[in-house]
Amino acid sequence: MRQAKLRAVFMRGGTSKAVVFNLADLPSDRAVWPEIFRAIMGSPDIYGRQLDGMGGGVSSVSKICIVGKSERTDADVDYTFAQISVKDGAVDFSGNCGNMSSAIGPFAVEEGLAPYPQGNQAIVRIYNTNTSKIIVSRFDMDDTLAAVDGEMTIDGVTGSGAPIRLDFESPGGTKTGRLLPSGNPTDQITIPDLGQISISLVDAANPCVFVRAQDLGFEGTELPEALEQEPVLLGRLEFIRRTASVMMGLAPDVEAAGQMKVLPIVAMICSPVTATLLSGKTLDAKASDIVVRMISTGQPHRAVPVTGALCLAIACRIPGSLPQQLLAQTHPDQDIRIAHPSGVFIAAAKVTQNKEDGVVAHYGTVYRTSRRLFEGHVLYRPGSLS
Repeated sequence: MRQAKLRAVFMRGGTSKAVVFNLADLPSDRAVWPEIFRAIMGSPDIYGRQLDGMGGGVSSVSKICIVGKSERTDADVDYTFAQISVKDGAVDFSGNCGNMSSAIGPFAVEEGLAPYPQGNQAIVRIYNTNTSKIIVSRFDMDDTLAAVDGEMTIDGVTGSGAPIRLDFESPGGTKTGRLLPSGNPTDQITIPDLGQISISLVDAANPCVFVRAQDLGFEGTELPEALEQEPVLLGRLEFIRRTASVMMGLAPDVEAAGQMKVLPIVAMICSPVTATLLSGKTLDAKASDIVVRMISTGQPHRAVPVTGALCLAIACRIPGSLPQQLLAQTHPDQDIRIAHPSGVFIAAAKVTQNKEDGVVAHYGTVYRTSRRLFEGHVLYRPGSLS
């Protein structure tokens, strides 16, 4: 059978990479998308490397984005994200990728899907179909293309680039309809062979479950390679993720939760402490406000997903939550510096609480960089991996 091909663009967004499609270039029958996406990425792959596809063997580079003109009055484009599991080939549309969200505005303008800006700055309103939320992307233009040269650096990405501001509007309740799905800033669960521990369930940008690293017998500063060698810990984190999924109403039972590979994101957190980064450099405790280790599709993340960072920043402003208890600063208008294995991620969040509305997340803001890496056609073998 001959290879099939589709027009596509390969882009980096933040600390992720994805094959990005114009909706018009994909088959109108969306039921065939998962098979196509698996073949393009090279999944499933028992070796975990995706050498026969565009994936890179880890969750942060096994992604697909689809962008098309929106019929909504409050958005320029609709954006759908798909996470492709490396080893089992699961195609998950349940959540968004905040890192790749930074690539959507530039892609939309350059593809003619969003209005061309009148001045030097483009503003693109993006409707994310996975979370039913609006993201506002602001970035500079370089003639007819999105600017890529700039002084902004991102821990985990070599070099610098032009900043892209992403404002996630009213990010609470993306999947559950509630910022606090259980109604509580903290809950208790019992882990077999460990006992009862506290968790915080927060749904903002993407649903997350937060747990203190110390409650699981870890420091919270371990690097991904070390965590990958801890099957008991990874098993407990998956137990927490599945239990949280049921508590949040994302799945009817833990068995069904096991089929949802992405959500909720599970994260170990701790207060700031001096630690070694993946680069070998030392990050001083005073350089961050909270420390996190996140798990994405069963793999310890090398940096931090943008939506996970946003959820953590918002959780840090929720009175009584575990992140709020561990946060090293308390000023409500101050940026939150989140330490992760590759460095520090800076996010801003506004949360208010009153008797009428309860706890409300008004916005979450991050800055990323993005770059178009390759454009043309992606080739794949239909049915080769199914």
